[in-house]
Amino acid sequence: MGKTVKVMEGSMAVANAIRSCKTDVIAAYPISPQTHIVEYLSDFAANGELNGKYINVDSEFSASSFVYGASATGARSYTASSSQGLLLMTEVLYNIAGSRLPLVMTGVNRTVSPPISIQPDHQDTMTLRDVGFIQLHVESIQEAYDTHIQAFRIAEDHNVLLPVMVCMDGWILTHAYEPVTIFDDADVYKFVGGPIKPYQKMDPFDEKPVNYGCYADEDKLMEFKYLIMEAHKNAEKVIEDVALEYKETFGHFAGGLIDAYRTEDADVILVGMGSVTGTIRCAVDELRAEGKKVGLLKIRSFRPFPGRQIAAACAGARVVGVIDKALSLGYGGVLGAEVKEALCNQKNAPAVKDYIAGIGGKEVNRAVIKDIFADAEKVTKENILDQEVMYVNLNRQFVE
Repeated sequence: MGKTVKVMEGSMAVANAIRSCKTDVIAAYPISPQTHIVEYLSDFAANGELNGKYINVDSEFSASSFVYGASATGARSYTASSSQGLLLMTEVLYNIAGSRLPLVMTGVNRTVSPPISIQPDHQDTMTLRDVGFIQLHVESIQEAYDTHIQAFRIAEDHNVLLPVMVCMDGWILTHAYEPVTIFDDADVYKFVGGPIKPYQKMDPFDEKPVNYGCYADEDKLMEFKYLIMEAHKNAEKVIEDVALEYKETFGHFAGGLIDAYRTEDADVILVGMGSVTGTIRCAVDELRAEGKKVGLLKIRSFRPFPGRQIAAACAGARVVGVIDKALSLGYGGVLGAEVKEALCNQKNAPAVKDYIAGIGGKEVNRAVIKDIFADAEKVTKENILDQEVMYVNLNRQFVE
């Protein structure tokens, strides 16, 4: 397989993946920190390197509506957004998933206002967890590139037929520069299956034309939702299989539902998603060098949620510390709640403590991770869970 290694911005890596998949329709509306992705795609279109239709639209709602219609006609479609822009798309995202349209989009993570901020956390995409999209969170720029290629294969699989949202932390990944391995366009296009092969599409000249978004009476609506749930179940295997095939094809593994790191004998397992998992991994290595029995469980697929896999990976631990970058206001951490649910019925289940960290871009470095570990380790020593949710580095003087 032909490949090149280039130092490039994370947004450029994503744009290269979308270009190499020969995406038919791209709808673009800029919002920081997503902007560079669609700017690079605009350059590709202007230079003749992108053969698909590149459409400038007047809002995020229009962007999602455009790819909704394009995908319904059988076109391989893509868009991207962040924060308030993603939320403006909400109504259309429900329609896309409910219509079983296999498009791909990038959710560039940025906190939701107010107060106004452009810093990253996971509040935006995790707010959209129930719209029906598959959600895959990436740790690095390389993983962002690899995952966007895999996303088209996953979405377009006829056992899935669901849209895929690839979630990547704004600025930390979109605007950073790293060496990225880029594969030849022909090999990428072959991997995604060549031209899209729609299960069905809107075509008024077809012998049996179809429509999307029709009215459903009470005897049919639940059945539609049930089929989406079944498609998510099917997606678990497809996500794993596509990742393995990607490794066989291109030589390195980037994918799957979860990634367990040094968890086999761990008393404390730290759980996270997105770019913070790289920091956790470094902290785990340093703590292991000190003789601490700690591991990392990286959750890559937030939807479908890999509850069984999480339970299996955490089976031997005494404490699970979830590092959460999104809040369900009035309850607690979003990821923490789902991890607790996954473990609650397990025999000898570990204690679960939720650490709210990184909200609004607050720094989560190795020192912070070690402080979180030290707090979680107390539970293993004292066998007492003093609280289920802890707000890391909260400015008490400000809130009091």
